[in-house]
Amino acid sequence: MNSKASLKTLLAASVMGVGLSHGALAQDTVKIGSVLSVTGPSSFLGEPEDKTLKIYVDKINAAGGVAGKKIELVIYDDGGDANKARTFATRLIEDDEVIAMVGGTTTGSTMAMIPVFEEAQVPFISLAGAIEVIDPVRKFVFKTPHTDRMACEKIFEDLKKRNLTKIGMISGTDGFGASMRAQCVKVAPNYGMQIVIDENYGPRDSDMTAQLTKIKNTAGVQAVVNPGFGQGPAIVTRNYAQLGMTNIPFYQSHGVASKSFIDLAGAAAEGVRLPAAALLVGDKLPESDPQKKVVTEYKRSYESATKQPVSTFGGHAYDGLFILVEAMKRANSTDPKKIRDEIEKTKGFVGTGGIVNMSGTDHLGLDLSAFRVLEIKGGDWNLVASGS
Repeated sequence: MNSKASLKTLLAASVMGVGLSHGALAQDTVKIGSVLSVTGPSSFLGEPEDKTLKIYVDKINAAGGVAGKKIELVIYDDGGDANKARTFATRLIEDDEVIAMVGGTTTGSTMAMIPVFEEAQVPFISLAGAIEVIDPVRKFVFKTPHTDRMACEKIFEDLKKRNLTKIGMISGTDGFGASMRAQCVKVAPNYGMQIVIDENYGPRDSDMTAQLTKIKNTAGVQAVVNPGFGQGPAIVTRNYAQLGMTNIPFYQSHGVASKSFIDLAGAAAEGVRLPAAALLVGDKLPESDPQKKVVTEYKRSYESATKQPVSTFGGHAYDGLFILVEAMKRANSTDPKKIRDEIEKTKGFVGTGGIVNMSGTDHLGLDLSAFRVLEIKGGDWNLVASGS
């Protein structure tokens, strides 16, 4: 064999070797997709979700992957734009060929993506808050955060214990805020609550004193509830204090369950109550609490890796990823339909948001016990004692 022939043979062998190694690599990996609002107005939600997925996919892969396969995480940033989210969802299905999806930071982006995953018959575990995501139940759609209806119920439960029944509402007009307002209106009679005044604000509003002044001047208001997320609730909270309304109990939703809300609202956040996951008070949970180990370990891992305080939003991503991973292990398959079936069979999964028990009629799997009532004191989260 002459030198040119030898070189050609070596090159051919080398190209074939590269092809084989890539083929083997492809067979040894499995793609999981995610569309998150890492930038834009919902970045305080999407950024911890993004970081959480990357931290734990790396951990899973370092430990050998799932059923002998490494996870390849494909993440797109929709910037909070629902149209972009749908485009990326289509790309995940058609180009990336993912076997499942953990993402959908906001209700708006999630609702835009649902038809894509339903049509493709690929499981989609959403990280959005509104109940519309899983009600009505769709075959391939699940979610991890507590619903807005549950938030209303937990708030009203606490108000009832305090013998406060006449409430003022001020809601954001964003997808989550509008949905939670509607749910609160719907369930209020079940708890003997009377909504005596109902105000709202837009996502770009920078002052809500006009709406709050109306509430302040409405006779009989015993407490105020603010469904919303993003910067809006922090502005409402600051305006609330500026108007001297702190003698009226004030409730936020789980849409503000991150340290950034306390930082934005400042001293005005003192005394605010909200329903939230155990994750925010992991160190204050009794040793007997089944969630204590999970939430304290997640908090330690996340804060060690990011040097940032933990939020419940990153916790939703943790829960979604591990619900999926456990389902993949049980299915012992990368077939999306088999994985979907196993997600629906999730029972006794201890996550950061609660203990998950899904079924064919419940694609969330959490009950009201998954919510804790917290009060902000001294710039930190504190568990509200039963009956106080």
